[in-house]
Amino acid sequence: MNFSSYFFSDKIAVAMYAAQPVSETGNPEIYRRVAPILRRLADRMGLPMPKLYAIPEQSPNAFATGHNPSHASVAFTPGILQIMNDSELEGVIAHELGHVLHRDILISSVAATLAAIAMLARMAFWFGGSRDDDNRGGALGDSREYDADAASAKYVGSPYPLINGLQDLEGWSKRIPMEATPSTAHLFIIKPFVGQGIGRLFSTHPSMWHRHSCLCWF
Repeated sequence: MNFSSYFFSDKIAVAMYAAQPVSETGNPEIYRRVAPILRRLADRMGLPMPKLYAIPEQSPNAFATGHNPSHASVAFTPGILQIMNDSELEGVIAHELGHVLHRDILISSVAATLAAIAMLARMAFWFGGSRDDDNRGGALGDSREYDADAASAKYVGSPYPLINGLQDLEGWSKRIPMEATPSTAHLFIIKPFVGQGIGRLFSTHPSMWHRHSCLCWF
C-alpha cells in the first residue's frame, strides 16, 4: 500500500475523476489555451512541464498531484476554462504550480489515496460503509493553500488574477455542484460544493475571506 501510494498516487487521483490526458491533437482547444500558460509559468518557477489533464466536470475546479516536480500533473475541469479569462487562469495555474514547487503534492496525493483505501476497507468490512464515515476528511493544513496563493502572486507579479479567479470559482462552484469524494476534497484549489454535504467539507480549505485578505498583502 505504501509503495502504491508513493509511486501511483497521482495516477489514482486523476483516475478517480476519470481525467483524460490533454494533447495538442486530442484536446486542441484546451491545449492551446492552457499549455502555453502552464509552460511559461513552469519555466519561470524552474519546474519541468507537468502533465496536463481534463476532468469531465462542468463545475469549475482544478488540482495538482504527483510525487515530485518531475512527475507532476495538473488537472482542470472544462468549466474553469469557460468562466475565466486568461489573466485569472494564469493566477489559478500559478497556484497549482505553487503546490508542485513546494512539494506538498506528494503529501496531499498520498493522503487522498490512503483515505480512499481506508474508506473501501471500512465498506468491505461492514458490507456497505456509511456516508457519515466518508465525510470525515479534514484539512492537511491551511498553510499549504496560503503558500500556494503566495506563489501565484509572486510568479504572476500580482495577487489580483488569483483573487478574481477565486471569486469566480466560489460563485460558480455553488451554482454547479461537483461530484467529489471528501477524501480528495483537499486536492482542489477550492473546496468542492456537493449539495447537502457542504458543511462537512469546510475544514478542507481556509476560508475564502482569509485567502483574499492574505493575498492583498502582496
